[in-house]
Amino acid sequence: MFTEAAAPMCDLASGSVKVKEPSNRGRWHGCWYEQLVQPCLVELLGSALFIFIGCLSVIENGPDTGRLQPALAHGLALGLIIATLGNISGGHFNPAVSLAAMLVGGLKLTMLFPYWISQLCGGLIGATLAKAVSPEERFWNATGAAFVTVQESEQVAGAVVAEIILTTLLALTVCMGAINQKTLGPLAPFCIGFSVTVDILAGGAVSGACMNPARAFGPAMVANHWDYHWIYWLGPLLASLLVGVLIRFFIGDAKIRLILKGR
Repeated sequence: MFTEAAAPMCDLASGSVKVKEPSNRGRWHGCWYEQLVQPCLVELLGSALFIFIGCLSVIENGPDTGRLQPALAHGLALGLIIATLGNISGGHFNPAVSLAAMLVGGLKLTMLFPYWISQLCGGLIGATLAKAVSPEERFWNATGAAFVTVQESEQVAGAVVAEIILTTLLALTVCMGAINQKTLGPLAPFCIGFSVTVDILAGGAVSGACMNPARAFGPAMVANHWDYHWIYWLGPLLASLLVGVLIRFFIGDAKIRLILKGR
């Protein structure tokens, strides 16, 4: 049974001020909210903002800018949102990143599926908002910012491999820059954003450079475009497993690495 603290807030007779200790019930509620609910809300919010900016940059992309506008918009938006919200949830906004973080010890297993649900719902909200503010003709000309790069079955193998490699760079940047103690750095949010920019510039013509199942899911749902959608789940999730193996067995610090720790 939780009991309220009996100490008064102020002792005026002695002239001293006593701060009332929070009750056990209050501490439990605060801990429950900050550890379970708040991170999921932040992942929902961050994913919605990131995917709104990303989708809008594709829908409104001019013919003269090529991949530069979406690359800069995605990368800068992600870096800013991670810098702003990352200390609350870890700043994943990507199911593949959450899986990699869980594998290297940066996220509890029990939080993985709540994070995924939050990110996918955020992706749906962001894509819906992008449609709401876009002229209908531009929206449908861009297929709602859904991924349409892969048009033929001959492109599938290259697209899957590209998604694995591109997502590996992104997830490696997240895990080594924000989780691994030996390589932890204050510039991690912007390094993560830069990795997205580089990936889109390099691989946009091969697979669309999604690297994020939530970024693929939201626009696909809003535009009802599901052609080769599975590529943008399989590639990033395989990359997460690869990054987990690399860090856990080879390049992680002694706290994370499972083998050859030394004394």
